[in-house]
Amino acid sequence: GAMLLLFSFAVAANGSPTSSDVLPQTGLAAAGAAVAWVLGVSGWLVHPDRPQRFAVARALRELAGLLTRPAGPGGDGRQARHRTTVAVLQAYHSLGLAPPTQAHQTGRDGVFVRLTDLSWSLLINSARRPPADPAALSERLLRQARVLTERSRRPPALLPELSLASPAAQDSEGTPMTPVAPATGPGRPVAWRATELLMGRRAGGPEHRAVLAVPAVRMVLGTGIAGGLAVAGGLEHSYWASISAAAVLHSVNLRTTAQRAVQRTLGTVVGLLLALGVLATDPEPVALACVIVLLEFLLEYFVPRNYGLGVVFLTPLALLMSDLASPAPAGELVADRVLGSVLGIVVGLVCALLVVHDHAALRVERALAACTQASDHAERSLAEGSGPQLPDVQVQLVLAVVELRDADDAAAGELWPAGIDPAELAAAEQRAYLLLERLHHQR
Repeated sequence: GAMLLLFSFAVAANGSPTSSDVLPQTGLAAAGAAVAWVLGVSGWLVHPDRPQRFAVARALRELAGLLTRPAGPGGDGRQARHRTTVAVLQAYHSLGLAPPTQAHQTGRDGVFVRLTDLSWSLLINSARRPPADPAALSERLLRQARVLTERSRRPPALLPELSLASPAAQDSEGTPMTPVAPATGPGRPVAWRATELLMGRRAGGPEHRAVLAVPAVRMVLGTGIAGGLAVAGGLEHSYWASISAAAVLHSVNLRTTAQRAVQRTLGTVVGLLLALGVLATDPEPVALACVIVLLEFLLEYFVPRNYGLGVVFLTPLALLMSDLASPAPAGELVADRVLGSVLGIVVGLVCALLVVHDHAALRVERALAACTQASDHAERSLAEGSGPQLPDVQVQLVLAVVELRDADDAAAGELWPAGIDPAELAAAEQRAYLLLERLHHQR
């Protein structure tokens, strides 16, 4: 989001470079970016299919968890089905395909396609007809996921017990859960564009820009006010306040804003203790650089798992980098960090509370209407038996039901409820998955 742009601007603006420093420092930054890019893409030489392996393995793991979850209309079950649906769609996206696949492939990609097709088939069928032995099938799916993520260069293997004709791939009535060969035709690009929308490539139309306006206003006010107060208060590293405000405001709803505020507060406290321990040893610049590299590794490893744990290593990293560039007493650095973080967190929370609009409620209403419309379209297509259009109808319906769950989750974290009966949302979601099952077998 805005974090990296803000951080780059703030660090540059906080210094006092001369005109002769611009080119050398820009060159150093470009060299660092080039090294990072080379390292980032070098994995393709060793494991060119690792992204596909991980995407398909994640879909298998999510599916295994869904199949072993107790049956029922509860919220946890709907969340599990939603996570599994998104994981399967992301697996298709990593393969450059839209569900269901357009053609049977062979070789390395053929294994990924067959496993993703199997995941799609099991996901859709499980809405009404669970597998004959969910526990056994779940164990096989997990074993297959482990095979895919092995650290080796061997071609991906398909476990024999996951063959689509095996008893494991049959439902509770003994019917094979075999994906039907999809129809081909001019409608496939439409389905693929729809899948791209789900993966985050949404068009920037007027309505989309209006939705982004309020978060942008929050970010401008939060970072501007926090940074301005820090400058007025004479903080040496005033940009720390702006970055803290931006970190808190970079959230989905008010609930996640509060969670990030708590995580950043606790992580900062623990991180300051780590920084004090390192600075107390008065390390040499080379030793300090080694500690910074270690902290950067720990930050990148933990922040995708938990933001609070990431801040634990981010805080001493920021302090030690500042000390390496411009040595200062440890007490002053820690005081600046504490005051800047507290100021930014408080300003960010206040902006999130005061700058509000009804986007969450409107999003749920529109998602419910779109899901209902897609379900009605699916029923008409089934009644008319329009085979060539069914794959596109299926994709549009699954995108609508995924957006419905995302919208409901986002609205649940706001201070004011969306005002829509949860039973109506659950019924629309269940109807969509049952229609997906019918579409799957109709083709």
